[in-house]
Amino acid sequence: QVQLVESGGGAVQAGGSLRLSCAASGSILWVNLMGWYRQVPGNQRELVATITRDGNTNYTNSVKGRFTISRDNYKKTVSLQMNSLKPDDTAVYYCNAGIASTLLRFESPYWGQGTQVTVSS
Repeated sequence: QVQLVESGGGAVQAGGSLRLSCAASGSILWVNLMGWYRQVPGNQRELVATITRDGNTNYTNSVKGRFTISRDNYKKTVSLQMNSLKPDDTAVYYCNAGIASTLLRFESPYWGQGTQVTVSS
């Protein structure tokens, strides 16, 4: 079974940094687009950043210049380096990936369980 597991969340003061990581595991044929989303209770889940297999990135405007997404295709991991964190960045961050598994031989979206990021002022 395919799984995505996030790590690296925590509490930090405004201006601080955190690095989130997400590892895909299981019987995987390929991992296509990977990304990070975040959600505040009561709000819609929103896209933070995505990265293609060849390294093309896309960021929501509010994190441009502060966050950097990266991936390792061999390790099947994606990371999000978050610098200059703001209280508005507080949310549960979810890893997402389009994955084709050996069982289901077509690409399907997978989600991690989420990791809490809390930025205090």
